[in-house]
Amino acid sequence: MSIRDALWNSIKGKIIKKRLGYTDEEIISKATYLMNKTIVATVVESHGCNSQHKVGDKFYFDGFGNLLTERCPKRICIYALNAIVPQIFAVNELLLADVDPNQMRFNHAVCFDVCVQCGGVGQIAMEIKIEDGEESQ
Repeated sequence: MSIRDALWNSIKGKIIKKRLGYTDEEIISKATYLMNKTIVATVVESHGCNSQHKVGDKFYFDGFGNLLTERCPKRICIYALNAIVPQIFAVNELLLADVDPNQMRFNHAVCFDVCVQCGGVGQIAMEIKIEDGEESQ
């Protein structure tokens, strides 16, 4: 990490701490908690997907919402990723509020492609869940 990156990370931490009213201990505890979580979006339905996503394919994100590309399919549809942004945000919000994200009601997302019947290409649906411990590594 460069000096510039380290400085920016320090400044970001101070801004977040001040804005959210967290103590140093809370910041460390929240960061550690998120580091031990993995967000998983699993394809539960697929029809005519141009990127060839199939039922059972999984997209992995760390607890901060970063895509873990080494654990994902080689090819990833940008529209599928776009579709799950609200759920990823909700997961982060729930994790930081100490609420189990696996209990959220709206844990599915559908790629916005309108499917062949409506002039589109294909469509997938994904279910979002959280893993921790050994599974998240």
